[in-house]
Amino acid sequence: MYLNMTIETPKEAGKLTVKKIKGTPYVYYEIGRTYDAKKKYNSPKRVCIGKECSENPGKMIPNTSFLRYFPESIQLEDEEGPERSSCLHVGAYLVIRKVISDYFLDRMLAPIIGKDAGLFMDLAVYSIMTEGNAAQYYPAYAYNHPLMTEDMRIYSDSKISAFLDEDMDSRRIAFLNEWNRKRDHREKIYISYDSTNKICQAGDIDLAEPGHSKEGSDKPIFNYSIAFDRDNKEPLFYEAYPGSIVDISQLQCMLEKVEGYGYKHIGFILDRGYFSKANIHYMDSKGYEFIIMVKGMKKLVRELIMEVHGTFEQSRSSGIRAFRVNGITVKHQLYPSDERERYFHIFYDEKKHAAERSKLEQDIDLMTKQLKAWQGLQVRPTGKFAKYFDLIYFHEGKDDEVFNCARERTDVVDQKIKLCGYFVIITSEKMSAEEALTLYKSRDSSEKLFRGDKSYLGDKAEKVYGSESLDSKIFIEFVALIIRNKLYTCLKEEMLRNERKLNFMTVPAALRELDKIEMIKGLDNEYRPDHAVTATQKAILSAFGMTANDIKLKSKELSAELARIEQEAAEKKAKTSVVSE
Repeated sequence: MYLNMTIETPKEAGKLTVKKIKGTPYVYYEIGRTYDAKKKYNSPKRVCIGKECSENPGKMIPNTSFLRYFPESIQLEDEEGPERSSCLHVGAYLVIRKVISDYFLDRMLAPIIGKDAGLFMDLAVYSIMTEGNAAQYYPAYAYNHPLMTEDMRIYSDSKISAFLDEDMDSRRIAFLNEWNRKRDHREKIYISYDSTNKICQAGDIDLAEPGHSKEGSDKPIFNYSIAFDRDNKEPLFYEAYPGSIVDISQLQCMLEKVEGYGYKHIGFILDRGYFSKANIHYMDSKGYEFIIMVKGMKKLVRELIMEVHGTFEQSRSSGIRAFRVNGITVKHQLYPSDERERYFHIFYDEKKHAAERSKLEQDIDLMTKQLKAWQGLQVRPTGKFAKYFDLIYFHEGKDDEVFNCARERTDVVDQKIKLCGYFVIITSEKMSAEEALTLYKSRDSSEKLFRGDKSYLGDKAEKVYGSESLDSKIFIEFVALIIRNKLYTCLKEEMLRNERKLNFMTVPAALRELDKIEMIKGLDNEYRPDHAVTATQKAILSAFGMTANDIKLKSKELSAELARIEQEAAEKKAKTSVVSE
């Protein structure tokens, strides 16, 4: 992130270099050297600290890394930004503020973060409201929204950059401990755990490494995982780890952390990406139960499906009406050395069968056309072609192998069609197929909310240069996700109560609608509601236990607070003016 200022380029002989990338001159600072044993020489390790001003030689625009290496070069002041707008959007702010109060997040963060706790919360709310994490646009948001900073101070992007660059590690640990302490650790809970990875902008970031990107990108990434409660209403904790570490390896580290948060009677709802013999053994040794999805085409699963094939798919007694599928449970070991029998819950979904069969037949037809086009050519189809077709070649000469034709392996295709529409959930604990599916389906909500961290909070890529800034942003995003999950849950429950699906009861639509509730500054310098609360806004407010009267009362309190702030600011300005004279 670049600061909104131009400064003199530091005079560091031999340590500053300028490198042009796509025509832009970037300034790099040498922070050390590493010895290459093979090449037998030292290689400089450099960090980008800003970019040169082409039109103003000797000047540069610094970024957040500059603050770390040249802190004395910039004097950051806690000055107020531009004058506050005479039209403030207050509706969404008041609802989010209620969620924060209900969770006691403000009280929890105040002693942990310190004097900048208000700015921390404002940045979390900013990411929810704007669906973005580019902090340099925060002052524009703060201009026409109420704030949680002391005296609703509008900080500049320079102050925000300095704040994000602070070491948040100990504060993050303190918050997660406090956040998890309030839960009842005596009751058994199921934790839904999932991970993703995020692209990271090039910079001095320890976690960013070439890894196994789920989007196929070759850019440096870091991994990010979140644990939710069983009902997916609240994120419990999160962890960030290097991009080269795979999910299977990280799971055991996460299980150790769970004990540190005080949870004892635990079950885990896991995606198939965490399935491994070592992880199953480890969870057994800790006494943890698990619910895990497995790929339907694994050999053991295929065999179990074929054993019960045709025995339950059309049976009314096996029907699970809530999900419109049929299910049956069988006991079996996961692998030969498994000391316990597990519960395999096998499900059949007619719609899933039709969709998967249609997709399979389309793929076979496409491969058939492609194979016909290759007849008479020197090609050798492999992979999926060899799986579904017997491939025949002939030789024109000694080494000239030419593709002749292909015969469809109908037995293989028929076997694949038989498996269409089936999926399997394995549980370590005895339960019915319906109970297992209900628990696993709860992941759908967490996965949607997890994806929301990338889309609704704008966090697909972290736009930072340093490890401290990365840690701070992830911390803020996690708190934002707590708030946003509560908004999502309240709106969803309200729709279930009314048994109606309303377009404006999604989080983005609800926030946009609530943001239309405005306060206008009058000639007497007091803010007043611009218009009454609409019927749509009342419906949204009811999801959070609020009414139009609550908005009226809170707006009045907010107006009084703003009047006090402006009065004190005017008095302070007058005193300063008298002293200077």
